[in-house]
Amino acid sequence: MVALGVFGPNYPYYSIEISSSTPHWRGLPLLSCLFRASSSSSMEFPPEGYRRNVGICLFNSSGKIFAASRLNRPEIWEMPQGGVNEGEDLKAAARRELTEETGVISAEIVAELPYWLTYDLSPEASIKLSQHWGVRYKGQAQKWFLLKFTGKDEEINLLGDGTERQEFGKWLWMSIEQILELEMGMMAMLSSRMKPN
Repeated sequence: MVALGVFGPNYPYYSIEISSSTPHWRGLPLLSCLFRASSSSSMEFPPEGYRRNVGICLFNSSGKIFAASRLNRPEIWEMPQGGVNEGEDLKAAARRELTEETGVISAEIVAELPYWLTYDLSPEASIKLSQHWGVRYKGQAQKWFLLKFTGKDEEINLLGDGTERQEFGKWLWMSIEQILELEMGMMAMLSSRMKPN
């Protein structure tokens, strides 16, 4: 079962709760991923002038969440994310970004947030990033995916698949509480609870 709901009319967060009745999932904590939605969130299309981007929330069979520290700023911990190529399917982009940044191919898409989430760039950041992206954007529009890791930890390789430069210096499986403490950008995790048998 995948359920999407709003926590309250004045609370700009959406929740995705994941559970399953199959024996393999029995006892797995329900995960609630919270996403801050901007007023320009759209069910189907990102607003004009925003770079399309995917974000990946990867969790393991213990209900821990993958997070990695930036290579150039080790105090910053993030989840894999990156730009969507022209004409690229969003799910394919999420899988590609996950593999490029972590080497992971053993993962199943469990849920997709139906809204595009946007944030604006400062004028300085927009100019600087336009040199890298080749286009100047107002900000980024992100589509987030929840993926279940089905491999072994040895598969995780921060050199990625070798197609892009390394972005992360180290990685951890973190509890939801640890993720909350880090206040990771647009997304945070809410407390877990055990699924009743």
